[in-house]
Amino acid sequence: MAELGKIVQKIRSKNAGPFWLTIDIFCGSKAAYQQAVTGLSNPAIAAVFDIESTLIKRFDIPDLNVVKISLPRPETQGAIHDRDMHGASWAALFQEMELA
Repeated sequence: MAELGKIVQKIRSKNAGPFWLTIDIFCGSKAAYQQAVTGLSNPAIAAVFDIESTLIKRFDIPDLNVVKISLPRPETQGAIHDRDMHGASWAALFQEMELA
């Protein structure tokens, strides 16, 4: 098993409005893209973020070697318990995810 961050070129996370996060996984090559698409499952993502896998919106874009994932924020942006106002630190969690 390999960490996603060691296979792909870049992982970026950001807000997609006050209620959603978007994670962009730039694979850099077809081989890395295939490994990311097959090794990164929605149930695994849901387990890390403690959400229902049906809430995950996923877009596999083979022409760009990119995987785009949107999921609900655990706290509304700017709420008193929001620990990441811009949604930028969520990429680190994806970098450490083990691929199946």
